[in-house]
Amino acid sequence: MKMYQVDAFTTELFKGNPAAVIVSNDWLDVSLMQNIALENNLAETAFVKVIDAENYEIRWFTPQVEVDFCGHATLASAFVLFKDYTQAQQIKFHVKNLGIFTMNQAEDGKIEMNFPTRLPKPVKDYPSLLNQVIDRPFKAVYANEQAYILVCEHEQDVIEAVPNLNVIREIAQQYALSTALTASDALDVTITAESKDYDYVARYFAPHKGIDEDPVTGSMHTGLAPFWAGQLGKNELIGFQSSARGGKLYCKLLEDNRILISGYAKLYMQAEIYLSIASR
Repeated sequence: MKMYQVDAFTTELFKGNPAAVIVSNDWLDVSLMQNIALENNLAETAFVKVIDAENYEIRWFTPQVEVDFCGHATLASAFVLFKDYTQAQQIKFHVKNLGIFTMNQAEDGKIEMNFPTRLPKPVKDYPSLLNQVIDRPFKAVYANEQAYILVCEHEQDVIEAVPNLNVIREIAQQYALSTALTASDALDVTITAESKDYDYVARYFAPHKGIDEDPVTGSMHTGLAPFWAGQLGKNELIGFQSSARGGKLYCKLLEDNRILISGYAKLYMQAEIYLSIASR
């Protein structure tokens, strides 16, 4: 079985966020998909099921859990499909609970992804442990269905912050104890600030899902970009995820609570997985 590894949201190898992509005609067994993701030990492994040359289903797995939405692995998957599986310039991903994601590829290789927005709201009553997540103060807390958003005063606060991963895990564990859900269902944490060179910068942490710091989190920018659009009074923004690898995201707000998030990708590897595969 063929597998690709693609660096997403970058034009350079060893930058952006690496994702593995596997394309098949049928879904693999869930436990097998999870084991492949664990073996890859990347933030996400994407599994794509072919419907036809322009339509596909997609699922995403971290090393520990299946997640409901992953932006960078969607970009990596679209890159692979445009490269080897279709002559179309537009394809559609059919996503459980989130509808259709439309992908368009420009002549220069940039891939434009049409996503639903995940608007954040201010949070006043947040876990007190959140004050210990980073080693510097923040000025406000917001949240959407994906993560707590800690808004910092200065760009350098985001770039230089040292996260306390154990505290993030503890917040997730407390969530699990107070609900019927698991720690992996708890909100992740992102930190953000206005930027001089870009419109905003951000970093993202989800150690309770097997991702200490995610290099570039495309899904989170469906919340960050609308937030900063409101703060800055503009509908087209460039976000930069200032992780060690770094990644640039081109964002444009649309009507009907939709957003275009665009970026480049770079192929790192094509590999063959040797398994006795049982499809379901």
